[in-house]
Amino acid sequence: MAKMLPVLRQVAPARGVFAAEHLAELARQALVAEAELTPKPGLVDRRGSGSHDDLSLDLMRRSAAAIAPYFAAMAAAAQSMPFSRALRTEVAAIGRAAESAMLQTTGGSNSHKGAIWILGLLVTAAGQCVDSSPESIAQDASVLALLPDRAQPQLVSHGDMVRARYGTTGARGEAITGFPHVVDVGLPTLRAARSNCCIETNSRLSALLNIMVRLEDTCVLYRGGTEGLAAVQKGASDVLLVGGPGSVAGDQAMFQLDHELFIRKISPGGSADLLAATLFLDALERDQCAVEEDNSLSEEYTYGKN
Repeated sequence: MAKMLPVLRQVAPARGVFAAEHLAELARQALVAEAELTPKPGLVDRRGSGSHDDLSLDLMRRSAAAIAPYFAAMAAAAQSMPFSRALRTEVAAIGRAAESAMLQTTGGSNSHKGAIWILGLLVTAAGQCVDSSPESIAQDASVLALLPDRAQPQLVSHGDMVRARYGTTGARGEAITGFPHVVDVGLPTLRAARSNCCIETNSRLSALLNIMVRLEDTCVLYRGGTEGLAAVQKGASDVLLVGGPGSVAGDQAMFQLDHELFIRKISPGGSADLLAATLFLDALERDQCAVEEDNSLSEEYTYGKN
């Protein structure tokens, strides 16, 4: 396995390709930015644990820090190996080590399993890519995702159960099709909201809600079935239709959706992972040394507190 590289500081991109440590730090920051975004329906944020009873904002931050060195190792592997089955096997092994580190940090709670897969592929692709366009990175990541991992443990995950029952392709399908909910939904929504002078909080919430409307979120399906997915998609659509985040009607609709998801114990975790991927690719595309801080909210935010 590639050597684990500590992520202790922000590092500028290396000449020609992005430095592994830089990519890992951007991935960590994207995960933290997603977790801190407030208010998010059903998800951990600055108000509390949302629909979860085993996660908190502090735990999400610590989980992101724990897996960041493994993202650096994935990028470093990509810079020393060609895109091949061998690289796919190496990165998968690093990903499983990252998952173990996550579980050790969280005491067994699944804080970022999906994100390790999604951001791991994107970080690996970006490790070789001299083109920082999201489309190029996502396409390269999809090529890697299509390669088999012969060492994959034969364990049945929640995602496998959902795929078998509902026929949805989940995070794997998202990856092998080039991350359409990131490239075609999250990023365009984020750009459009910013161009309309929305504050960063509302720009990111708009991106999240648009992903929620369209995604067959396996986290939602596992907890709430097709009825729960319909509630998530309709509720997110209602927020956008009445004015979106930041409008009086939009905020009220989001409060209602948040309350419904809290009662149902449903959390759109797949959408949250794709928002983190959106923020990661956005930072690369804009040639930022760090994911832009969201200064339009504070730790004292109390909207819709459960």
